[in-house]
Amino acid sequence: MCYNQSMNERFFEMKKEKQDRMLNGIMKIFAIHGYQKASTEDIVKAAGVSKGLLFHYFESKAGAYCFAYEYSARFLSMQLEKNISHTEADLFRAMRKVEDAKYVALKKYPYMQKFLLSIETVTDMEILKAVEEYRDLVPNVLQDVLQRIDYGRLTDDANGPVLTRTIEYITRGIMDCTLADRMDADGFHAEIVAFLDMMAAKFTRPEYL
Repeated sequence: MCYNQSMNERFFEMKKEKQDRMLNGIMKIFAIHGYQKASTEDIVKAAGVSKGLLFHYFESKAGAYCFAYEYSARFLSMQLEKNISHTEADLFRAMRKVEDAKYVALKKYPYMQKFLLSIETVTDMEILKAVEEYRDLVPNVLQDVLQRIDYGRLTDDANGPVLTRTIEYITRGIMDCTLADRMDADGFHAEIVAFLDMMAAKFTRPEYL
């Protein structure tokens, strides 16, 4: 394991405000630069702590990454489970619920979603092994959502799986475009909602609008 569980327990003894400030700083640097290029100096500056304090809680850069990844995967998957209906069969309404849940997470942890995607470029086997059990938490929740979708509600010229992948790709693209000095959660959410509304109007059968 790339981090010490007992040391991380001390992290949760801090005030929640300080916990979140540290987590947001860690997520931000790894989200922007990726694991390999992220420097400890940038992390402590963004987190607002000393290098000694960072190492006190996480031992190393790898420890900070693994801890933040587990925390993020658990938090976002629980947020999705909490906010998404287990009966929604309409593709666009379901995706709107997904984005609403992500928006709640973005307001608290602006770089969390982008940070979780950073695992795709990690090559360190110790880190990949340490976070392996958490990598599917969010995808599994989303897969459960998609399994309930009734693609028969779409127009004849619509391809359900293709539309679903298109939503995913465009969501990522908009996130990349809005990721600057800080994530604009409100702007990101508004643009995604507008896109989903436009797609729903074009590809949903009239009787289901």
